[in-house]
Amino acid sequence: MSESEARPSNFIRQIIDADLASGKHTSVHTRFPPEPNGYLHIGHAKSICLNFGIAQDYQGQCNLRFDDTNPEKEDIEYVESIKKDVNWLGFEWSGEICYSSNYFDQLYGYALELINKGLAYVDELTPEEMREYRGTLTEPGKPSPYRDRPVAENLAQFEKMKNGEVEEGKMSLRAKIDMASPFMVMRDPVLYRVRFATHHQTGDKWCIYPMYDFTHCISDALEGITHSLCTLEFQDNRRLYDWVLDNITIESQPRQYEFSRLNLEYTVMSKRKLNQLVTEQLVSGWDDPRMPTISGLRRRGFTAASIREFCQRIGVTKQDNTIEMSSLESCIRDDLNENAPRAMAVLDPVKLVIENFGDTEILTVGNHPNKPEMGEREVPFSRDLYIEREDFREEGNKKYKRLVLGKEVRLRGAYVIKAERVEKDADGKITTIFCTYDADTLGKNPEDGRKVKGVIHWVSAEKALPAEIRLYDRLFTVPNPGAAEDFASTINPDSLIVMNGFVEPSLAAAAPEHAFQFERMGYFCADNKDSSAEHLVFNRTVGLRDSWAKIAD
Repeated sequence: MSESEARPSNFIRQIIDADLASGKHTSVHTRFPPEPNGYLHIGHAKSICLNFGIAQDYQGQCNLRFDDTNPEKEDIEYVESIKKDVNWLGFEWSGEICYSSNYFDQLYGYALELINKGLAYVDELTPEEMREYRGTLTEPGKPSPYRDRPVAENLAQFEKMKNGEVEEGKMSLRAKIDMASPFMVMRDPVLYRVRFATHHQTGDKWCIYPMYDFTHCISDALEGITHSLCTLEFQDNRRLYDWVLDNITIESQPRQYEFSRLNLEYTVMSKRKLNQLVTEQLVSGWDDPRMPTISGLRRRGFTAASIREFCQRIGVTKQDNTIEMSSLESCIRDDLNENAPRAMAVLDPVKLVIENFGDTEILTVGNHPNKPEMGEREVPFSRDLYIEREDFREEGNKKYKRLVLGKEVRLRGAYVIKAERVEKDADGKITTIFCTYDADTLGKNPEDGRKVKGVIHWVSAEKALPAEIRLYDRLFTVPNPGAAEDFASTINPDSLIVMNGFVEPSLAAAAPEHAFQFERMGYFCADNKDSSAEHLVFNRTVGLRDSWAKIAD
């Protein structure tokens, strides 16, 4: 981690400070517990920065623990991607990676303890009947007819479940708490269910799998977690978290604290919806640069530092709110404006011929206007160039500061040119712009006092490299696509526009994810999957300014 500035406090840090001051804890131990059923997204980045950041700042520990209790939806691919994302964001977990499945034997033992204490029973209600018996927010539930089974019978039935003698959905182990509780989570929640699925860590050893609420608190206790941080939707679950730990024989008593999850405009954070985008091929994969996944943001060109800065700026509170996409984009603009070298690329080329120019010259151009320490590069300048089609008009008004027929403009880092005439095809489309140049204007203004206000970028037609340019934009057209009846119907048809342009020769060796500011066009990076020396591919990370703000205005 490179940031050394003091981090702002928040209510969680205040709790930790108080716990350390009172002697309740002598050290801090947090954990990040993702379920390996998909790729991590920007919301998880907030939790990663919080849990690992607190451990760093308090010289404590943070575990990476996979909540792997649902083998039907989990995959080792997701495990590997999560490890990669945590490391890429700049964090290291303490000790070995943890898995909830590491504790299946202990969890089974604690389930037996609850049965023996009369606090858990094997239920034979179907899932539909269980929902019916549970009641509503305004009406209490009613007890299952199996709720008062003798302990010995519960033990025998649970053993059958464990031995694979019970079909899926026929039996479950439930906690015996309070069917009249105002909190639905306390109305005899399921602790174990039967699943005949091969687990990516334990294979076929188990055919009963514990539920999250039973597993999570015990895993925290077994690992010596001091502060178990999770998002607000688990606030009511804290009652069950405490109930389980209070009723089993376990030494450690961690405490759960909740903070608001990250909601970001123009995205969906639901793993179910993200998975739908992938499986229905509405995007190219979990790492599609339009996805809010960490791997997608990385592929698009977001830096780890910009994401950490974003998480720091939005802070940690208990109040749910939605963050504007411009806040995230501002972080990457600030980062790349400072750190990205400049380069020239033409996305929609039209040929420009300088009729009075001779042989190709090699010009020296700075890599950053404000950072001479970033060095210089050599750029070939030739008689035939490419410029952006939008940078030329046959006629222009006073506001148009680019090339106009009969007028002058400066080529970035090169000479002043004047447009003399054009050639067009049969459809009236301009194919070539013919110009003259002032040979005495390299690096200086014309000597006769002519003022040339406009500056445009260019590449040499002879030396430039062809490149596929992918212009990524927001995936959805509405700020809250998740609220739509069919969220997929709000996908932005212009979220990806592919153009075939040209880039200056220095970009031949652009490394994957290496960021550049393409002069006047935005921030781009070499694609980390498809780009190669034989076929250059650059992804637009973000424009030079917020184009959506103009739309909103």
